[in-house]
Amino acid sequence: MSTKEKSLNFIEQIIEEDLKNGLSQDKLRFRFPPEPNGYLHIGHASSICLNFGLGLDYQAPVNLRFDDTNPAKEEQEYVDAIKKDVQWLGYEWAEECYASDYFQQLYDWTIELIKKGKAYVDSQSSEEMAKQKGTPTQPGVDSPYRNRSVEENLDLFERMKNGEFEEGTHILRAKIDMTSTNMLMRDPIMYRILHKHHHRTGDKWCIYPMYDWAHGESDYMEQISHSFCTLEFLPHRELYDWFLDQIIDTTLVRPKQREFARRNLSHTVVSKRKLLQLVQEGHVNGWDDPRMSTISGMRRRGYTPVAIRNFADTIGIAKRDNLIDVSLLEFCVREDLNKTTSRVMAVLDPVKLVITNYPEGKEEWLEAENNPEEEVMTYRKVPFSKELYIEREDFLEEANSKFFRLTLGKEVRLKNAYIIKGESVVKDADGNITEIHATYDEDSRSGSGTEASQRKVKGTIHWVSIPHAIAAEVRIYDRLFSHENPDGNKDINFKEFLNPNSLEIITGYVEPSLKSAVDGDRFQFQRLGYFCVDRDTTAEKLVFNKTVGLRDTWAKLENKE
Repeated sequence: MSTKEKSLNFIEQIIEEDLKNGLSQDKLRFRFPPEPNGYLHIGHASSICLNFGLGLDYQAPVNLRFDDTNPAKEEQEYVDAIKKDVQWLGYEWAEECYASDYFQQLYDWTIELIKKGKAYVDSQSSEEMAKQKGTPTQPGVDSPYRNRSVEENLDLFERMKNGEFEEGTHILRAKIDMTSTNMLMRDPIMYRILHKHHHRTGDKWCIYPMYDWAHGESDYMEQISHSFCTLEFLPHRELYDWFLDQIIDTTLVRPKQREFARRNLSHTVVSKRKLLQLVQEGHVNGWDDPRMSTISGMRRRGYTPVAIRNFADTIGIAKRDNLIDVSLLEFCVREDLNKTTSRVMAVLDPVKLVITNYPEGKEEWLEAENNPEEEVMTYRKVPFSKELYIEREDFLEEANSKFFRLTLGKEVRLKNAYIIKGESVVKDADGNITEIHATYDEDSRSGSGTEASQRKVKGTIHWVSIPHAIAAEVRIYDRLFSHENPDGNKDINFKEFLNPNSLEIITGYVEPSLKSAVDGDRFQFQRLGYFCVDRDTTAEKLVFNKTVGLRDTWAKLENKE
């Protein structure tokens, strides 16, 4: 890293400084430590990219460690989802670890702390504890159980482990300083009683370590050199170090906790608790709903790993919390999909176009390029016939000179096909246009080399041949929240800002080349946006999710407001 010509972020500067001060490069080891109590979201993606990116830059191992210390909220489903997300983003972990791997060692160390008079069993209620803990400006007072004998603490702690007590009757606390200005140092809880089945250890344990006790010690056992956390853990650093001081072997690497700012995303929430609420209350259709800020939701919507990694790299690492506009993420998605997706034709708001002078029963298979961004151009065949679907908005019966699509008396090119001229319309009893009649110039076929084919017209529109069209369910997604920062006002419930129009389901028509498309395939529907095949697709029914438009329409709307 130090030989690279690049500016370093403050995290990289910390590592470089440690290397200069004698830390051997082969001692570098990082970790990503999710709690398996929900699906990962875009905020976790930044942390994944940070830690695994450092691993790649420094050729250092990165562990995936599950902080599974609360069986009341954790499930194997979440473990499996997290592993899938990390792999999908393109990263491989060195070791798959669990805090539960260390339960026995943590317990053994705790016994030693009790014997040294540095931990005790407290039998107060949670309300009593809260009162005696004080406030940020007022010191706490000692628990009446703080000076229990070592023998009594050992006996009670053993019985807690053996399941003799109900939840909430006892806890184990570290004996530090009830007058500390850092309230986390005022005899923090190390263990609580939980009679819950653990997804890995079963019913072996009735006591479970708190995050602050398990976190640093897990880092130490794995010999993690740098433990990077989000900014809310800054006050925890003092406690992280105090716990390490109690058990450290100076011949081993001492982990260092450092903090970076959380990156919040506009028009959504990045709290697992709130995302779970949206799922449980039915505001969305599961954790992988394409409107969600979860990695699985973005994957289902059609976002790419490259786009998310580029987004994480673009926003970088900062020391202050920040609200990132979702349009930046959408830009990264659009930029990647532009390079990688085939262009196809689909009509989402169809109106029938009849080419009156095209021979009845005739069909042609015309050549269409797949992606102009490809180094070596590839092509496919699309069918053309007398009756087509075009987008309703691509026709105006009467139009001014700035309208370059189809209108009566003017010419427009059908993409990859012919130049046509609007002639007349058919309307229903309510005056709605049901058919557009046009004539075509049979010498004007694209790519034919004729003089007529090279004639310039101002507009080009897309189309789908009606006899060959495949009906598809198309899910049009909008921002999940109408407010850019739904979580920003603590006096207003974030759900007040849910966008009632965040999902519209329509029937569209696509060209027949898409008949074989499968879950996860991505396409650019020409002139409409990028779309992805949804997992609900079957052999009988195609389902597409709109990933992102061709341009940022929200920016225009917000500028008008």
